[in-house]
Amino acid sequence: MPFVELDTNLPAGRVPAGLEKRLCAATAAILGKPENRVNVTVRSGLAMVVDGSAEPAVQLIVSSIGVVSTAEDNRGHSSRFFEFLTKELQLSQDRIVIRFFPIEPWQIGKKGTVMTFL
Repeated sequence: MPFVELDTNLPAGRVPAGLEKRLCAATAAILGKPENRVNVTVRSGLAMVVDGSAEPAVQLIVSSIGVVSTAEDNRGHSSRFFEFLTKELQLSQDRIVIRFFPIEPWQIGKKGTVMTFL
């Protein structure tokens, strides 16, 4: 069950319509998870500084069970997320930062319990 949070200082009008749906589909493909298990949040118009600059930028946080826990895996994921984000948002790679967080099933609550028991 991946969780993806895209934070950007781009104004809402500069974020392409439907980005959250396309990011959901891309995340499913990149991480090899079913699309109906992916959770995406897009927050625009934030006050942000990336690498000392307030120029347009994105911070992407990717949390998931079992697929973001090695440098080798994340190198491949990173490449594919960068390809998606640079195309969708017309930003250069130096204006994008991605953070990967492995999570455990007991850290996700769903249906009155945690994923460990589902």
